[in-house]
Amino acid sequence: MIDFKKIHFIGIGGIGVSAIARMMLAEGKRVSGSDFTDSEIVAGLRKAGAKIKIVTEQKAEDIPKDADLIIYSTAIEVADPKFFKELKSLKIPAISYAEALSEISKDKFTIAISGTHGKTTTTGMIAKILMDAGFRPSVIIGSLLKEVDSNFVFGESEYLVIEVDEYQRKFLSVSPKILVINNIDEDHLDYFKDLADIQSAFAEFAGRVPEDGVIITDFSHKNIGPVADVVGAMMVDFNSLPIDGLKLKFPGEHNRQNARAALAVASALGIRLDKAINSLNQFSGTWRRFEYLGKTKTGALVYDDYAHNPQKIRAVLSGAREFFPKKRIIAVFQPHLYSRTKTLLNEFAKSFDNADVIILVPIFPAREKHDPTISSKILTEEIKKNYKDKKVESMTSSAEIEKFLNDECKEGDVILTIGAGDVYKIAEAIL
Repeated sequence: MIDFKKIHFIGIGGIGVSAIARMMLAEGKRVSGSDFTDSEIVAGLRKAGAKIKIVTEQKAEDIPKDADLIIYSTAIEVADPKFFKELKSLKIPAISYAEALSEISKDKFTIAISGTHGKTTTTGMIAKILMDAGFRPSVIIGSLLKEVDSNFVFGESEYLVIEVDEYQRKFLSVSPKILVINNIDEDHLDYFKDLADIQSAFAEFAGRVPEDGVIITDFSHKNIGPVADVVGAMMVDFNSLPIDGLKLKFPGEHNRQNARAALAVASALGIRLDKAINSLNQFSGTWRRFEYLGKTKTGALVYDDYAHNPQKIRAVLSGAREFFPKKRIIAVFQPHLYSRTKTLLNEFAKSFDNADVIILVPIFPAREKHDPTISSKILTEEIKKNYKDKKVESMTSSAEIEKFLNDECKEGDVILTIGAGDVYKIAEAIL
């Protein structure tokens, strides 16, 4: 529980930070904040009563003098260490998003959803089931839940459903009663040393679940073993639940796995399986997760997905092929982070089996400085080695990509923009 009345958020437009800002607004607190870019999320917060300033750089003088607490995005630590040092020297207490999440979840029955991929969709599914079952949960999710068009749901019960991130071991600030671990794969290798290091973080997180809690995971997943070896809480294999009658609105085995995890949570809470399956069949999904955006003037269908590591790309393209077995699939992929692209280059280069045409957008750097030793052009050449029969191109500007898509794509084609950066803007532009 955060008792402060006047809270300032740095990086307020971020998907996680903005959810906490919404929660504070819903509790009647005064909220201010700053960010580098305006967005729909920022506009929504303003409409809800937050005072937000768009800045070119973060400065201590932009923080209201009467603020009781500062909550900051952890990206600040990496992106602007000088400002971060100044921030920590202020008399106003400053805590990270993860630390704020810890305070919020302390007095709640917390259901945490983790894993290298599938977290957001699984969180949305669990939220939908609990809302339909009358549990009135609060929800913090890493996207916009379509049922409420928000990344935050204000509930009036003790239940809190949260999506948690393994990067920098942020999730270790939370002690959940029910923990979902969808999967464990290599990612964030700019922080973790290797897969064993990632597994150790998940094992430590699983160890935070009390003995009377529940850990829900996939016993068949090759990388789960080290986690199962150290936990004291009951573990449940979500593959043990039947999914007869499940008819999701979106395709892919990865989404059926997400549904199994959500159903296992429902079962742990005593919700009838048939009612939970009925909720999932009505679930509309989340923003940027195989999201249908519309049709181009020439009749091509346009979808967008947040996938940004090799496993996610393979999963979304496999789902797209399942949905559209005979259509031509044009994948427009924007790599996210120089470090991720470099360390997973070989895996990325083998991830496009179910695409017919592959277009590469320049790397989205996010928190990182330019690295001249890796580029989308380098990745393009590696992809070509594995897919000699496919059209694979690297394009440097949005205008060039938009022209190609408008000229080349027609009725019967599916355009899928993929990536965690701003590649979705290309999809919006061609519509």
